[in-house]
Amino acid sequence: MIGKVFRKIKSLFQLPKQLDELKNLTYSLIEMNQKLMLEVYKNSDSFESKGFRVNSQFEEDGLLVYVFSKIGFTNRRGAEFCCGNGKECVLANFVLYHGFYALLVDGDDENIKTANDFFANHPNTLLAPPLVKKYWITKDNINDILKSNNFTGEIDLLSIDLDGLQYYVFSELNAVNARVIVFESSNVIPKDRSLTIPYREDFNMYDGKHDPEFRSVSHLATVKLMRSKGYRLIGSHRHGFNLIFLRNDIDKEIFPEMDYKTCYETVHSFNRQKAWDKLANLPWVEV
Repeated sequence: MIGKVFRKIKSLFQLPKQLDELKNLTYSLIEMNQKLMLEVYKNSDSFESKGFRVNSQFEEDGLLVYVFSKIGFTNRRGAEFCCGNGKECVLANFVLYHGFYALLVDGDDENIKTANDFFANHPNTLLAPPLVKKYWITKDNINDILKSNNFTGEIDLLSIDLDGLQYYVFSELNAVNARVIVFESSNVIPKDRSLTIPYREDFNMYDGKHDPEFRSVSHLATVKLMRSKGYRLIGSHRHGFNLIFLRNDIDKEIFPEMDYKTCYETVHSFNRQKAWDKLANLPWVEV
């Protein structure tokens, strides 16, 4: 009886080590699966059922693996504005399992600390973590942020999820030339309206100064802006508000332009449209 108790106590003391071993094994399995999916997706013909989530909030990881299985990687560099806590963002999967070097930017101290701790303790980024930097992003500093951190020229992937001023920020962005862009826009705004919010440098959707839905930019305005910058819409996640754009000089035969209106043909988009009546008379800006 005493022997059984001793063995039980001993096993409990070993549990943290066993959990670490299990965690590292899980990371290895994810990495092997990611490389396998790149090969499998090369022979597939559409976005349908390609989405999956590893570190993205929704299914962007799988959709982007599918895109890169077709167009390949170049320098495996990327940038994300805003990255949140780093554990759950668009670039994380590519940093951890596809060898990307990334600039991850957020405006919250706690998010920056969490992200730095996460990448510093992950075996795949222990020796070469991404750059995780705190900035309050505006249309006037976006290019300086990229230049001061040596992120200029062509990069493989850019993600913009600012919950507010992304239209103005992307309008000014010219320091990088991304091949693939993930851009969050609003499926609350009707499909025939080209709208965004007024520019305010200190905009924060959580500050209580306005309805939290009074933010972002409509799909139509986003597509128009992207076209002016040389990009076309090629897909979105299944909820219809995170849009994926591809630069026009890349694989038009494989990825023709998608009609943005199909992004409204989702359960989430349908439900979100119900909020428009209370927002319609707010001071939106036509763009």
